[in-house]
Amino acid sequence: MGDLQSLSTPLWIMAAVGVLQALVLIGLGVGGYMVYSRVTTLIADLEARQIEPLRERVDAILADVKGITARVSHQTERVDHAIAGTIDRVDETAARVRAGVQDKVSQAAGVVRGVRAVIVSLLHKESHA
Repeated sequence: MGDLQSLSTPLWIMAAVGVLQALVLIGLGVGGYMVYSRVTTLIADLEARQIEPLRERVDAILADVKGITARVSHQTERVDHAIAGTIDRVDETAARVRAGVQDKVSQAAGVVRGVRAVIVSLLHKESHA
């Protein structure tokens, strides 16, 4: 029995150490959960105080940019339409001017040909006479 008595003391020490280790692990788990809970609360508070107002401002800026982009796009379409209309009118005017100049040049060329024909005819009659 002396041997059982000498073995039971280390077994009791090992059991006490095992219980102490279990208590330490439970304490670490509870402490870790408390730290996690505090960090989560801190992050949520930081997000509510800092990030949410910033996000609202960015959303407002993006909405303004979208509105400005829509207006610029509309104005660009109007300018493109106005330029196309102006170019069409310039082309039409150039065609009219070209046609008018061609008519006047044709008339002037006809007159010059007629005068030339008269002069050639007169010179030709004088040379035969």
